[in-house]
Amino acid sequence: GKESLRILVEPEGDSFPLMEISTCETEASQQWDYVLVAHRHTQRDPRQARQQQFLEELRRKGFHIKVIQDQKQVFFGIRADNSVFGLYRTLLLEPEGPTPHAELAAPTTIPVTTSLRIRIVNFVVMNNKTSAGETFEDLVKDGVFEARFPLHKGEGHLKKTWARWRHMFRKQPVDEILTHLFDNDGTVVFAIFMALWATVFLEIWKRQRARVVLHWDLYVWDEEQEEMALQLINCPDYKLRPHQHSYLRSTVILVLTLLMICLMIGMAHILVVYRVLASALFSSSAVPFLEEQVTTAVVVTGALVHYVTIVIMTKINRHVALKLCDFEMPRTFSERESRFTIRFFTLQFFTHFSSLIYIAFILGRINGHPGKSTRLAGLWKLEECHASGCMMDLFVQMAIIMGLKQTLSNCCEYLVPWVTHKCRSLRASESGHLPRDPELRDWRRNYLLNPVNTFSLFDEFMEMMIQYGFTTIFVAAFPLAPLLALFSNLVEIRLDAIKMVWLQRRLVPRKAKDIGTWLQVLETIGVLAVIANGMVIAFTSEFIPRVVYKYRYSPCLKAGNSTV
Repeated sequence: GKESLRILVEPEGDSFPLMEISTCETEASQQWDYVLVAHRHTQRDPRQARQQQFLEELRRKGFHIKVIQDQKQVFFGIRADNSVFGLYRTLLLEPEGPTPHAELAAPTTIPVTTSLRIRIVNFVVMNNKTSAGETFEDLVKDGVFEARFPLHKGEGHLKKTWARWRHMFRKQPVDEILTHLFDNDGTVVFAIFMALWATVFLEIWKRQRARVVLHWDLYVWDEEQEEMALQLINCPDYKLRPHQHSYLRSTVILVLTLLMICLMIGMAHILVVYRVLASALFSSSAVPFLEEQVTTAVVVTGALVHYVTIVIMTKINRHVALKLCDFEMPRTFSERESRFTIRFFTLQFFTHFSSLIYIAFILGRINGHPGKSTRLAGLWKLEECHASGCMMDLFVQMAIIMGLKQTLSNCCEYLVPWVTHKCRSLRASESGHLPRDPELRDWRRNYLLNPVNTFSLFDEFMEMMIQYGFTTIFVAAFPLAPLLALFSNLVEIRLDAIKMVWLQRRLVPRKAKDIGTWLQVLETIGVLAVIANGMVIAFTSEFIPRVVYKYRYSPCLKAGNSTV
């Protein structure tokens, strides 16, 4: 039968009710997959009323809440009632809402997995509002709540089989992760091979994606339909905002995006100015090495400056892309994510490749000619290509940028969460208090892990897209790029596994039947790779001039020996 459970917290001897909780199941059968955290001092000030109001709204929607307090934090375990899952099944079958006499779908139609429970709770928590219109993020900003996260459960096997360096060359346990988370003649031949490989790779990826979709029974899955069902669970009166195209808003967004692209191109011009000034400075340097190796020093330092620019502009690009999406006001989360992906990748592409485009197709072609050189401000002569050709400049630039991204960025990506987690654990252990309640210990252990956000996996996708660009676009100038990417990915798979299982809170799972907009990004990169490699062979490399000279003007041609 239905019973009422009142949980009390006693700060310094004063007792008062935190929450009235309705429960229809025994304690042994309850599964707490999601936790909210608040600081204990919020129980003694006016913020407690706002906290209770938010939790009461969740209870009214059919969610059970369990409260456990620690020395400094108060933990609120949240789980959905069985009626919520029944409504979820029905809404997926009838997106417009259940009819008055509709029967709930059979439980076997959509199994209630841990992933499903977490998705439903997370969506409702993030979209739940108090009577004053305050969301969870608003309450976090005011200190009413501190954090939210799903609990790690059953990750022990993944720690042994996935997050281990000795399993680097083994196939990843994808199903288990799903249940828990989630310039020579050879240059032409190589460039043609890479263009074909990029096309074949995408086709193989599509076949593998179709195989996985069938294996995971996602063929008829519709992400927007699930989002609509979750909106109706959160608010039964929810109505999807009708599509209203605004030409003014679209024009403003287009202009702002073009301005950002112009800024990226302007950054490439700034790098050109730096290289010109650095060349003049190194030429008059007292250091013998710099004076003798001016071109090499300019190329190397220019690549380092470009890498620093990439790191800085990545943060700016993300902020700008987010603001543009907020200004556009898309109707659904999936639509917002798709448009954010396109804008962010576009800005990142120009950030990473604008300087490479200059080196490949412009460097050495606008210097003028002997006796009439092009000079910057009438003083400094524009730089020329390396004595061995512009391919060497492009090679050095790509090698340094890709090398730093694969080594320094990966090290920071792992070391920063590791150090942060150790510091959080040390601060927590200073109290010397170890909770006796095993459930509280588990919640506290999850709380001490590093927080995650909606960009945790998005950043991994973006990193892979940029890496794919480096291994296909301009690969004729840097044939080692695919090999470096292979070794980097072998290491990064284990780094990400360790980070996700040992160092970070559990990611909120997303159900999807493909990688969405990222597939169009891959196809776009493949097309650009064919065009860019063809132009590198035609305009940057010395292959065509050598062939023309060899078979048209070579003095050995008349002697019948064209192989010299």
